Amino acid sequence: MTDDAALRRGTNQPRMGDFNQSVVLEAIRRAPQGLSRVELAEGTGLSAQAVTNITRRLLEQGLVVEAGRTIRGPGKPRTMLRLDPTRQLAIGVHLDPAVMTFVLLDLAGEVIAQATERTPTGTPRRIIDAIVRAIEELIVRSGVDRTLIVGVGVASPGPLDVTGGTVIDPPKLAGWHRVPLREAISAATGLPLLLEKDTTAAAVAELWRGSDQDVPSFLFVYLGTGIGVGLVRRHEIVRGSSGNAGEVGHIIVDPDGPLCGCGLRGCLGVVCTPQALVERAEHAGVLEDTRLGSDPESVDARFDELCRRAAAGDSAAQRLLDRNAEQLSVAISALTNMLDIDRVVFGGPYWSRLADTYLRVVPQRLQEQSATRAIRRLPVAGTVAGDDVAAIGAACAVLDAVHSPHTSSLYLSSPEA
Repeated sequence: MTDDAALRRGTNQPRMGDFNQSVVLEAIRRAPQGLSRVELAEGTGLSAQAVTNITRRLLEQGLVVEAGRTIRGPGKPRTMLRLDPTRQLAIGVHLDPAVMTFVLLDLAGEVIAQATERTPTGTPRRIIDAIVRAIEELIVRSGVDRTLIVGVGVASPGPLDVTGGTVIDPPKLAGWHRVPLREAISAATGLPLLLEKDTTAAAVAELWRGSDQDVPSFLFVYLGTGIGVGLVRRHEIVRGSSGNAGEVGHIIVDPDGPLCGCGLRGCLGVVCTPQALVERAEHAGVLEDTRLGSDPESVDARFDELCRRAAAGDSAAQRLLDRNAEQLSVAISALTNMLDIDRVVFGGPYWSRLADTYLRVVPQRLQEQSATRAIRRLPVAGTVAGDDVAAIGAACAVLDAVHSPHTSSLYLSSPEA
């Protein structure tokens, strides 16, 4: 066999056992009312004996509890199994250039405690110290047993070196050149740390907490200081070869638009971001040009003013938001046509202020530009996780890595494995 022969890797029995346990636990987690062993066997396709063995292990680990007996259909009463969400917890951190968000989640994905604070200016070390302090304060204030926390997830702007755990020159975080974020926070807290792109983390939150579990694929459009996307295919996150999938800032949405740093005009990253909208509003006289800085805090305040004016009936402000939604639709339609996904989900720190405009404009634009419009209509919705979606997703990513079934985990890592 030649070295370049590309064959799919196989699996082995221990890995299949771990995968099946994850499948059963996921099914129980998705059913707050509980499931019986019979229902688990029917729903997962596993044998009754396999379900019995797996649920015994889950009961011994305390992840699942017996929750009484019920009668469902003919036959004797069945013992219901439910998740004990307090048995394992995770912390999520969203590092945004403007605001840092911290959440503590239980195994069901519910928020136990939450905090936000302005991202400090200055060196990366100063920001890292603030993150560590906030994590410790969150744990103390929540009153939880620290030993139940399985890890910390940090959602950060990219690009990232996921293998090395470093942040590499994100556009809006000055001085962040190859900052070893994972090592620094893990060493200070004594907790394992998972580093994730903010856009990917947002998609994880929707995957973990979303109610429409019958939809296997979606595009998550993340609206923060910058704009990015997360992708889910077949109920699994697509991270890309380097863990940096979702960088869409250089898709051209307006050929006559402003010059981008890449040398082209009208890229998404210089047309549709909050800073670009604020600058356009000031140039058009919709907002007074007060010569405020372009730092994230100032942009956020001005963007908030623009959205308030649109909501209050300022037609010029509303036209700017409408135009922004139309331009963003160009990029989204290119992605949805290429990927042939089942739905589009919006979220991120700026989503709530744009929701009314986007949900009015974007669905129709996508329908007009859809390659499959003769077959179906592409659903568009806002996230179920709210403005804290990236922080929640970072914590969900920790729990997801520990417990969710992933077919990629079944592949052997080497011929000798």
